[in-house]
Amino acid sequence: MEENEKVYQKTEDDRIKKMGMSVLGGLLFGLVAGMVIIVILVVFKQEVMPNADEAVAQIETTDGGSLSDISGQNEGKQPADSSGENIADDKDLHEVTSGGENGADETSDINEMNSDSEIDMTDATASKATVVTDVTEVVDRVMPCVVSIFGTYTMEDDFWGYFYDYEAEGGGSGIIVGENDTELLIATNNHVVEDSEELTVQFIDASVASASVKGTDKDMDLAVIAISLTDLDPATKKMIRIATLGNSDYLKVGEPAIAIGNALGYGQSVTTGVISAVNRAYTDNEGPLYGTENSKDASSKVKYLIQTDAAINPGNSGGALLNVRGEVIGINSSKIADYATEGMGYAIPISTAEPILKDLMQKKTRPVQKRDDSAYLGISGMAVTGELLEKYNLKEGIYITQVFDETPAQRAGIHKGDILLEIDGYTVGDMDDLTEVLSYYEEGDSVTVNLLTRTSDGYQTFDTTVKLGGK
Repeated sequence: MEENEKVYQKTEDDRIKKMGMSVLGGLLFGLVAGMVIIVILVVFKQEVMPNADEAVAQIETTDGGSLSDISGQNEGKQPADSSGENIADDKDLHEVTSGGENGADETSDINEMNSDSEIDMTDATASKATVVTDVTEVVDRVMPCVVSIFGTYTMEDDFWGYFYDYEAEGGGSGIIVGENDTELLIATNNHVVEDSEELTVQFIDASVASASVKGTDKDMDLAVIAISLTDLDPATKKMIRIATLGNSDYLKVGEPAIAIGNALGYGQSVTTGVISAVNRAYTDNEGPLYGTENSKDASSKVKYLIQTDAAINPGNSGGALLNVRGEVIGINSSKIADYATEGMGYAIPISTAEPILKDLMQKKTRPVQKRDDSAYLGISGMAVTGELLEKYNLKEGIYITQVFDETPAQRAGIHKGDILLEIDGYTVGDMDDLTEVLSYYEEGDSVTVNLLTRTSDGYQTFDTTVKLGGK
């Protein structure tokens, strides 16, 4: 029994010795292997891993914000955009930036295939500009420059052959463009004030003042109205502003546009969009309304309208079309909007309107007269067309078919067959124009009449002063 225990003890000792030798051998092998790996990393460090500076250099070569493989793999960090903010690491983003799973290779193949094309490829923009949606700052600065205009008009209706007059109201918008020693001057569309018998203007603080017409240009659908500075409350003067006019000659299609105006007569409102097109001509069913320099020559088109998808609705006429700097780049006109389509509004470029407005601002301010109180010339006539326009290089005029007896026209030496061109600098093309111009004068006012009169040598320019009569 004792001998068996000795044999067992010897066997157990041998087993422990063998186990210890195995553990010691493993430790020695691991130590040698670790030393070999360290030597390899030290010797071949430059070939295996780029240093930090090189990693940064590779990221910077991505041209201002495009994602890099290194930036996405570096220490498991999320890639960053050009603003320094981390971008979420998801499959959709990877596919967008790399062209999908194989997008980069496919794009590369297509680019290589097109590299020998005669047509140049477009360059990818590095810009991250987005559509402007927050225009609060611009609106805060410009809204005090824009006003609502309300007018009363005498309309005529026909009820079973019986004609009667009734009073109607209309609204539009305007832009404060300047002041002189005694007046605040506001630009608007001619059709906003045309035929009006009374005009009132509402400012940003809801105060209201009466206005008079300073000057109009029917062809360009522009007008300037004036308000006496003495009629403005001191608090209103502190709130309102004179608009800054921009330059519409350098507009680019696609740039943001902001429209402010008295839409539908509800008060000032804002719409936004982009410049859809520039240098647009416009024609209505009655013939060229805009974009025609001379009606005798249909080929002499002058394209000048701005097209925008910012909503231009009734009441917006005369309001401001702005760029993102808050500069007026156009005067909106709902008259030339096509309501059969959507997203097509028009504005008169400010570079076209500015010289005309400056001229109108120099006119003598005249209050609108009631229809029964307006002045009277004493002629009848029709619009000049055809050969006379071409022969005398006329834009428009009235061919006088009759001069009534004992009238201001007869006393001033105006004759049948003369062509009336202007009254006090206002162009007249037909009898409606004449009625419109005379609505700003009253009995006893003197005006300068410019016309062509027939002589033995043909038509010659003739100016005369006429003391207007009353109806």
